[in-house]
Order: sequence, then structure tokens, then C-alpha cells
Amino acid sequence: MIPGELAYTSEHEWVRSEPDDIVTVGITHYAQDSLGDIVFVSLPSVGDAVQAGQSCGEVESTKSVSELYAPVDGTIVEVNDDLDANPEVINTAPYAAGWLMKLRMADPGQLAGLLSASEYEAMTQGA
Repeated sequence: MIPGELAYTSEHEWVRSEPDDIVTVGITHYAQDSLGDIVFVSLPSVGDAVQAGQSCGEVESTKSVSELYAPVDGTIVEVNDDLDANPEVINTAPYAAGWLMKLRMADPGQLAGLLSASEYEAMTQGA
């Protein structure tokens, strides 16, 4: 359940590379499963600058509130507005319709510092 073509963070975000130094970011199946039923998402605004490892939003579930962390430095170019009305889509499609945001990377080289699918799988199996 861990797509091999994505990169991952130790904070349970996934990152998909897109053209023009854009990345799409979401939370992993492991994260949504741990959170339980997601009821609210707070995302950054288009145009916001974000820094790798810094909080840039929140995901609220029936169990808890969890911070979202930027996987790389960049500027937000799009957020998934569909999540305002339907945050539960993160539970059913975390790697597809449940994406959170897109950002233009300031330094595409930062992708090399993210986890591969196998590294992420090893990390979560040890949890």
C-alpha cells in the first residue's frame, strides 16, 4: 500500500514530482489509518512560502489533531479545495483525490533527502 514512485517524509507525508519543479503532497495511508476518521483540514494559502520540516497546516480527526509539515522549501501554488467540504476523502484515497497541496520547490535537490518507498516501509514496520 506504499506506492513505489513517490518519495516520503518521516512525518508521513508523500511527495509526487510533477513538471516545472512542482510537487504534490499528501499524507500516507499509514498516517490516515493512524489518525482515524478525518473531519477537518487546515492548509496553507496559495502564495505562502514554506520551509522543509516546518508546520504548514493541520489534519484533524475524531482521535486527534496532527501537524502537516512541508517536505521541501517552496511556495504553495495550489491547495485541494475539495477537502473543505469532503475531508474524509483523505481516508478513502490518500494517494489520489485526497492530495493536500502543490508547491513549487525552491531547491529540487531537496528531494534526494526524502525517503524511498522501501525506506518508508521499513520505518513504518518498525513503529
